[in-house]
Amino acid sequence: MGCSATSALNGVVARDTYTGGVGLPYGPESRQRLDIFRPVNLPSDGKPPIVLFFYGGNWTRGDRAAYRFVGEALAANGVIALVADYRLSPSVRYPEFLRDCALATQWAFAHAAELGGDPSRIYLMGHSAGAYNAAMLALDPRWLKDVGLASSQLAGLIGLAGPYDFLPIGDPEVQVAFGWPATPKDSQPIAHTAAKAPRTLLIAGSEDKVVNPQRSTVQLGRLLANAGTDVQVQVIDGKGHATIAAALARPLNWLAPVLSAVLGFVRQGSATT
Repeated sequence: MGCSATSALNGVVARDTYTGGVGLPYGPESRQRLDIFRPVNLPSDGKPPIVLFFYGGNWTRGDRAAYRFVGEALAANGVIALVADYRLSPSVRYPEFLRDCALATQWAFAHAAELGGDPSRIYLMGHSAGAYNAAMLALDPRWLKDVGLASSQLAGLIGLAGPYDFLPIGDPEVQVAFGWPATPKDSQPIAHTAAKAPRTLLIAGSEDKVVNPQRSTVQLGRLLANAGTDVQVQVIDGKGHATIAAALARPLNWLAPVLSAVLGFVRQGSATT
């Protein structure tokens, strides 16, 4: 599947807070690519955690280059970040984008040690449609099983403004992406909350007009907690859909305490229910 993580880190990209590789293939398709953001100063007393991030865009648009700020923010705080592209609708439909995200997760596990990270501390994180992708991988065992992994191997799930319960589908783009009205009910993350899941952090804005925070974030958190999952839910007052992602950027951290919540969750031993 192309060059190794180590060779990609040899001077390909250098910033003040990270070194990295751009466009590493995790699969054979042109959109099965990811970027690496590796802290310049790795800790001498242990291996840092790894966060694999999936962006949103209605499963119809998006590009990893537009989310470099996520990788930069995490790497600046001692976390190895991977930002992945995945195939989009209408070229593919559900569940192909989940298969891509599973392949990217497999790549993260396979290359964790090579990157200098801790393979026992790999987190899946996403915003909007990307949060859905991450949640499905963490909650529905089918997708990671297909690549030889299990959700129990994940250190945690971080969902930012994610849609976790959206049937029936009204948005025309999402209808295409999920083949509505033939969309299976088990395409929804809330359908996979009966069993205990990996540690989970769910964040949304109270003024999100794109994804209902009560129906998705709050409901998923309640269902996971009822199943015994170690889960933290934060609905940030007065914030909208895009702000939850934008606040990760270093110049915009003041918008909402999203980065501090993510870093606290990744660094701590357990979440607060």
